[in-house]
Amino acid sequence: MENLVGYCAAILTTTAFIPQAWKSWKTRDLSGISLPMYALFTMGVALWLAYGIEISSIPVIAANGITLLLASVVLFLKISAR
Repeated sequence: MENLVGYCAAILTTTAFIPQAWKSWKTRDLSGISLPMYALFTMGVALWLAYGIEISSIPVIAANGITLLLASVVLFLKISAR
């Protein structure tokens, strides 16, 4: 049961970033994105991914691996737009 909860949480939190990444990629308008917030968030997600790897938790690894990719795209676009 705990894995089911983990997978549901992983799916919900990860898919929440898809609209932002898609809109940022499509419009290249990142004026509403805070660079410090996204930089800190991306580093935090990277650490969550490392933690998931350490504890061998597939839901944590999958969610944070995908979220790290999406957040990195937005962060890269934000830095490139400066």
